[in-house]
Order: sequence, then structure tokens, then C-alpha cells
Amino acid sequence: MAMTGNYFCWRGLGALLAALSALTVYADPVPAMVAQKVSPSAWYVEGVSALGSPANQNFISNAGFVVTPAGVVVIDALGSPALATRLIAEIRKVTPQPVTHVIVTHYHADHIYGLQVFKAQGARIVAHRAARAYMTSETARLRLETSRQELAPWIDAQTRLVEADEWIDKDKELVVGGVRFQLKHVGPSHTLEDLAIYLPSEKVLFAGDLVFRSRIPYVGQADSRHWIVALDDLLAFDTAVIVPGHGPLSSEARKDMQLTRDYLVYLRTAMGQAARNLEPFEEAYQATDWSRFEHLPLFRVANRMNAYNTYLLLEQETK
Repeated sequence: MAMTGNYFCWRGLGALLAALSALTVYADPVPAMVAQKVSPSAWYVEGVSALGSPANQNFISNAGFVVTPAGVVVIDALGSPALATRLIAEIRKVTPQPVTHVIVTHYHADHIYGLQVFKAQGARIVAHRAARAYMTSETARLRLETSRQELAPWIDAQTRLVEADEWIDKDKELVVGGVRFQLKHVGPSHTLEDLAIYLPSEKVLFAGDLVFRSRIPYVGQADSRHWIVALDDLLAFDTAVIVPGHGPLSSEARKDMQLTRDYLVYLRTAMGQAARNLEPFEEAYQATDWSRFEHLPLFRVANRMNAYNTYLLLEQETK
């Protein structure tokens, strides 16, 4: 009985600490969201270079929108319904036009948890068919369950995964109000379903998470070999401005894609040699010189995981 009493005592204390923590979180300033002009018709908002948290509402990725005579096309929906609502408010500062389409570059949580807000307003969601397997996967279920705990109250029981209205399985041209959007499938790279969206009339490329700027890329279960090839493919576009999935705008395509490309090449070189030589991962990781990338935001959070996933991938490639 004493043990049971202690259990409930500690449980009550835990609830109190959680409540105090929540008060602290809400006292922190929420990151500003300001639509920045990219070209005559295109805009974007830039997420913070951090992990998702209640304090930032999971605002850790970028989203874009293009104003056409027939409505607004949004690229990615951000990482919570609250953020999607804030994005719509930013769009309203630019135009009263409704959002007619949302194009999803890929189905990672920080890009899709706002979809339900756009869906409720009648927007048509477009994504690559390769994401359908993720929608019903245990990974997606667990990710959402964890987010409901770690990102409450911004992700909660009402937050849900939203399927596309149109699943495409190849490159596609979408025309809205006479404005052409070229949707290019560049996966499997960062994900199986990666889409890049090019606005040829204004030479703007929305690159999704194929391009990370000013921070370490998140590699996860990526096909890093094809990701490198896909970056080279993106250079074929006549691009004046790149909107990356994370980080500030780029006006120098080759130079600003180079960080992501160089990092992936270095990961594959270092971990590939270890995998071929049957070196244990821990020894290989400790022996690798990471000094070129250590200064970048989220290096300490993401690099070890990126290296380990690359090591496992290259073990399979070398078999």
C-alpha cells in the first residue's frame, strides 16, 4: 500500500511539474512568421533552425505560396494546424484569393501536420503516390502519437494525417490561373516521394528537403546516393531563386546546394569505407574528422544519427 501511495504521490508531482513546464513554454516568445517575397508572384515563410517543440509550434521548416489570377497555390503545409492557420493569415495580407491547391513536397511531419486546415477550406492536395505507403505505416502512426505527447497542445487528438486528393506517379505540369507549375519527382532521395516544384515564369524552384541551408541536413532513411544525383538534376532548371525546405533563400543554386551535396558525399565516403572494411560503426564514427560540419546548427543532434543510417545503408549497398 505504501508503494501505491508513493506511486500516486510521484505521479501527482509529475503532473505538477508538467504543468509548470507548460507555463514556462507558453511564456517563451513564439517564433515570428513573416511572408517574404521571392518573386513577383511567389512568397515563403522560413522556419527556425531547431528541433520541433511546444515553444516553436513545430515551426522548423519552410513553406511557400504563389498568387495566381485563379487562386493561391501553397507548397507544404507546415508542422501543426496552428502554423497552417498562421500561414493563411500571412497569405491574407498579400491577397484575398482563396487557396486552391497545396502541393506536398514530401510527407514528413514538419511539412504536413497543417494539411487539415487547408483541406477544411476546400484546397486540393497534390502529392506523389509513393507517400501512400507511409500514410498507413506504423512509422506514421507512432510519429503522430509521439508528436501528440511532445508537441502538445499544437499537435493533439484532433491532429490527423491527410491524404492527397490527387496522387501523381510521374512528373506533372499543373496550371492554375494561367500560371504553370512543373512538378518533378526527385525521389527516392530524402524520401521516396520527393517533389520539386518549379515556377518557370519567374524561375523559382521550391526544392523541398533536397536542399538544406545553414544547418545539417536530416538524412533519416534517405537514399543518399540518389539524393546526390537528384541535386545535380535540379541544377538543370534555369533557376534564379531556390526556396529550400529549411533555411534562407538561395540565389546561387550551385553554391547553395553544395553544402547539402558535400555533406552527403562526405557521409557516404567516410561510412562507406568503414562498411567495406567491416569496421564497427562506433570506431568509424570516432575516427572520422567532422570539423568541416561541426559549426552548423543541429550538428550535435543529427550528425550521429545521419552517420549511423548511412553506415547501415552502405552495408546493404556493398553486399
